[in-house]
Amino acid sequence: MTGPAPTPTSTESSRGFIVAAARSGAGKTTIALGLMRALARRGRQVQTFKCGPDYIDPAFHSVAAGKPSFNLDTWSMAPATLAGLVQRHAAEIVVVEGVMGLFDGVAGGRAGQTARGATADLAALTGWPVVLVLDVSGQAETAAAVAVGLARYRADISLAGVILNRVASPRHLATIAPALAREGVRLFGALASDTRLALPERHLGLVQAVETPDIPQRLDRLADAVEASLDLSALEGAARPAALPVATGSIAGWRPPGQRIALAQDRAFTFMYPHLLESWRLAGAEILPFSPLADQAPDLSADAVWLPGGYPELHAGVLASAGRFLAGLRTAAARAVPIHGECGGYMVLGEGIEDARGGRHAMAGLLGLSSSFARRRLHLGYRRAQLLVDGVLGSAGTSVAGHEFHYATILATGDDPLVDCFDASGTFVSEAGARRGSVSGTFFHAIDRWQT
Repeated sequence: MTGPAPTPTSTESSRGFIVAAARSGAGKTTIALGLMRALARRGRQVQTFKCGPDYIDPAFHSVAAGKPSFNLDTWSMAPATLAGLVQRHAAEIVVVEGVMGLFDGVAGGRAGQTARGATADLAALTGWPVVLVLDVSGQAETAAAVAVGLARYRADISLAGVILNRVASPRHLATIAPALAREGVRLFGALASDTRLALPERHLGLVQAVETPDIPQRLDRLADAVEASLDLSALEGAARPAALPVATGSIAGWRPPGQRIALAQDRAFTFMYPHLLESWRLAGAEILPFSPLADQAPDLSADAVWLPGGYPELHAGVLASAGRFLAGLRTAAARAVPIHGECGGYMVLGEGIEDARGGRHAMAGLLGLSSSFARRRLHLGYRRAQLLVDGVLGSAGTSVAGHEFHYATILATGDDPLVDCFDASGTFVSEAGARRGSVSGTFFHAIDRWQT
């Protein structure tokens, strides 16, 4: 008796590797960006991805490699969504930036749609090997033990080798490199401590790429350091083909909220997952960008309006005085055009935002939400939300996978709930979103439909 036919896999053009670390703050992002930029400067066609739900780092990837970067999230994305993204964005070489520590995902071993959201889960799923960044400041031979431990912790992933970061001196390197060689761990190179390579940060992560005017020069400095210190040819040679099943049929998951979608896009509204925009365009929708900070109203011909997240609290005064923008939202609502806001966009649809100094700024008033950044409280984690009514996110009863990350405190609400919401452990959370007429909002950012 013959067994089942082998599952087809994606092509050799999806050869890649995943840049991971033992912990957050080890230099994973800066080294990944340097590699992306350096490989692109070599003339390679580089496709970049970000493991997990982060919406800031992919914007830097896009500048570094010269093409859009996409998220690959094993907790919130269905297998077909992941496979489709890898297949549609095959390139000469793929560089993926991991998230947190290599094995850090949803606690308790609880899987989402595909796995637990850890970098190691994506490595196991794709077959891409791990390039491990080790921050060796304050360490010597112990760094080799850490590398060996991580390499042996799970048998379903492959460690291509390590990059040592924040090496103090050649003598410091000489205390680590022989131990790595003895244990058979490949060393791709070492980078010295250099504050000039750091990128500016704020409370949600890096300061956005659109707010960093010298980002090309910063990325070139990173690439210069990578080229001088790492064996780029060896890293390219370590890349392996993706082992994901070939995605067939239409793109998984997301129905456009309209045929002509007015999308807020500027420094206050940037947190939009690229794969959602891609799915809308592939479904035939037209995206009509506008800038609230420039006091632009959504296009009158739009049959849906979408306000992504971002940093509206940093621009609250400008938004409050943007008369054409606010009037355009109210006109669209009066015409029953579907309007949806995520996180920062949700707050702008509400009554008002209190900034970090306690100043209150009136917003669109289309929902009853009032929020404050003077009373900061962290809200962070994956969300599985079941829709209570039909709307732009889907029909009643549909489950949506997403992620919530903000520091706003809710001062008041006053609308009907949009969802019943649960965290990654299945525990009920208070985030219910809001709906009033054709207007809706959520604090979580939608990532994929929950496939059942």
